[in-house]
Amino acid sequence: MNDSHSFPYEDIVALPHPTLRKHPRMSRENRAAQFSPFAALTGHDAAVEETARLTHERIELDEQRKAVLDERLRILREHIAAKPQVDITFFKPDLYKYGGEYISRSGRLFRIDAISGILRFSDGFTVAIEDIYEIESEIFGSYY
Repeated sequence: MNDSHSFPYEDIVALPHPTLRKHPRMSRENRAAQFSPFAALTGHDAAVEETARLTHERIELDEQRKAVLDERLRILREHIAAKPQVDITFFKPDLYKYGGEYISRSGRLFRIDAISGILRFSDGFTVAIEDIYEIESEIFGSYY
């Protein structure tokens, strides 16, 4: 080794980069892509987000609330031809984990299907009677 060299490989550093016909140089974009982030755990972020999403437990209705709801459904059946405006709060079970959420919605009630246990609204929306937490309507004012 020659003592005039200040660091190893100094003699080849200034040489041009070799180019081979069999293996052409990679473009700058392709070279950069080699070092782009790699998601080794595909779906991990979504799984963490799903786990962190909160749900609520279904509230078990007491006998008094059940009686009030039954009475209100009876009144709505009497006035169903008028397609009464109804504000309803119901429990929507979560499809992926235990619990669900309470949703409030307003609309014109079209039909009460006691056989299938479903309320049908004019816009096509349906809700199971067993999921109802509360029903409000102006027509109840004349009964209470």
